[in-house]
Amino acid sequence: MKPLLSVLFLVGRIFSPPYSLVMLLRSFLYRNNIFLKSQQLQRPVISVGNLTLGGTGKTPMVRYVARLLLDRGVRPAIVSRGYGGKAGGKVNIVADGGKILLAPEMAGDEPFMLAEALPGVPVLTGSERARVARQAIDVFGVHIIVMDDGFQHLAVRRDLDLVLFSAGTLLGNGQVFPGGELREPLSALGRAHAFVVTGVDRSNRSGVDNFQRWLQGKFPQTPVFLGEYLPAGIWHSGQGQVCTLAEARNMQLFAFAGIANPDSFRQTLRQEEFSLTGFKEYRDHHGYTAQDVADLVAAARASGAQALIATEKDFVKLRPYFGEFPILALTIELRMDLNFDRFMAEQLSGFSL
Repeated sequence: MKPLLSVLFLVGRIFSPPYSLVMLLRSFLYRNNIFLKSQQLQRPVISVGNLTLGGTGKTPMVRYVARLLLDRGVRPAIVSRGYGGKAGGKVNIVADGGKILLAPEMAGDEPFMLAEALPGVPVLTGSERARVARQAIDVFGVHIIVMDDGFQHLAVRRDLDLVLFSAGTLLGNGQVFPGGELREPLSALGRAHAFVVTGVDRSNRSGVDNFQRWLQGKFPQTPVFLGEYLPAGIWHSGQGQVCTLAEARNMQLFAFAGIANPDSFRQTLRQEEFSLTGFKEYRDHHGYTAQDVADLVAAARASGAQALIATEKDFVKLRPYFGEFPILALTIELRMDLNFDRFMAEQLSGFSL
């Protein structure tokens, strides 16, 4: 954890108990339909969310789940808050299942990425997700809703709650915001139907195993699944140019990232044996400008790099600024074991589709 964040959490710890009480009360009111009503939709809802602040791999998991559904002949729509996107409608159609209708700056980083990765799947955003989901059902006739970052969105009832943890951070310092990374008290995990730890590798496997045992001890009826990230390929900014993973590994690269946990990208590049001459961090959902790109290119050239390399999430926002200096993106896929696929198949068999 960064030193400044540690200090902020230490100062904020005094406010954690009242915030926890507020979140517990909110959950109670929704659960009992007192003042706050949880709405039942006409189609099943799968929520992909997390208990902690920051990145846990929700977007790769949403993509994985959507592909599982498509493989089984089930047509999903993805519903997202659209954080960071400028589209201000009550319902914003990012993709209609045939074409992408909104640019990244309007849609938000993650919804645009999902629309590109999942042709044929409607992607919609809006703050009132029950309304957004109903439009997806009414207009596109989808069989199921996949709600991105939905664990705390109790206004919509869900048929399956997948709660994700990052293998690199797990529960963080174990304190509730603003004293730590938890969005809610640990008791909220009782709402989950399954836990998924993402980004598991050799360096963190021991800690993940301990955490898995802890989860199974606390929530013995809730299965725990593990997922790893695997490099899937390289995107290249040069129109018509192709770069393989092997070629990228042989280049001198200057990396940058504007994601919730930039260091996770740096670690991935090192583990995959890319040669880095430097690394630049930006805030999550950073809106890149022409000056940012010019500064990055200058830093890369000064470091002796042959190209810049970014995440998929950053890459989709950089297209207006592509120039002569190559910009690459490492594409990542989440790989789950067959037990998770079987679990999902069992859950789907119980849905009314």
